[in-house]
Amino acid sequence: MIIVMKHTASAEDIQQMITNVEALGLKAKVIEGVERTVIAAVGEERVAGIHSLESGPNVDEVLPIVAPYKLASRELRPEDSLVQAGSLAVGSGQIGVIAGPCSVESEEQLLATAHAVKAAGATALRGGAFKPRTSPYSFQGMKEEGLKLLAEARSQTGLAIVTEVVSPDDVDLVAEYADVLQIGARNMQNYRLLEAVGKSHRAALLKRGPSATIDEWLLAAEYILDGGNQNVMLCERGIRTFEAHTRFTLPLATVPYVQQKTHLPVVIDPSHGTGHTHLVPAMSRAAIAAGANGLIIEVHPNPSKALSDGYQSLTFDQFEETMAGCVKIAEAVDRKLGVMQ
Repeated sequence: MIIVMKHTASAEDIQQMITNVEALGLKAKVIEGVERTVIAAVGEERVAGIHSLESGPNVDEVLPIVAPYKLASRELRPEDSLVQAGSLAVGSGQIGVIAGPCSVESEEQLLATAHAVKAAGATALRGGAFKPRTSPYSFQGMKEEGLKLLAEARSQTGLAIVTEVVSPDDVDLVAEYADVLQIGARNMQNYRLLEAVGKSHRAALLKRGPSATIDEWLLAAEYILDGGNQNVMLCERGIRTFEAHTRFTLPLATVPYVQQKTHLPVVIDPSHGTGHTHLVPAMSRAAIAAGANGLIIEVHPNPSKALSDGYQSLTFDQFEETMAGCVKIAEAVDRKLGVMQ
């Protein structure tokens, strides 16, 4: 439930309410709003004595949270959340663009890509150092050496680093190098990993599982939020349907629908969502028009020789053209793509 404090509530009143909530065996999450402070009492709401919270000092009202995802719900936080991680800003009016190769393959490949995507307007660099692959014989990534190359790319360009973490045991290691911890579609319901990322000080990008419902996706985000990490971005990367003309089906209706349900920003992945290079520019523009808070796009200096996902990666020239088109669409709908500070 939500405890809405009066605008006259003091710091002592808020602390007293936190104490009262915790005394009932619930977790207290404080959200500082534009006008008032609200406290989320998270846990089993049928505990004895919960209605006593209504009589607390300077309490305006106590309301139930209907959605199963409490901390992610707009019932708790009506305002859009802004996630900032280095050069990347996503949400609350900011459109961030994350671009780079599927996998870190070499120093030359990564640094060339980093400079190219920055020049074209990207605000963060993506690149996989740990790569979960369907086949055990496929390229699995350069691991820590790849992380070191990503850190070098950040040093040269200033771009924030977004990279995947695949195991709870690797969270601390990846967090040493990355600005954003990406949780891939295969791991969306890896609850131990979600909990570990929830305890991290790094922002999180949570991809939707290919067969996950929106409620399941938001409940996965709830694990991260419940762990204390409030810097969570949702990533729609397409779902599995009966269609075979694309790698996945990219449902852009997800953007406005989810934005009604949650304050968390929504990023679109048109590369995985289509699986075809020629479809990525159009779906990027469409995502901006639909209100997406960000894009994550695969870019490679030579897609035909990429060790993974070359068939859906853009060349440098194609990415530049895609960004130019996205800028025009953003302007047409009174929005603006983010720029590095």
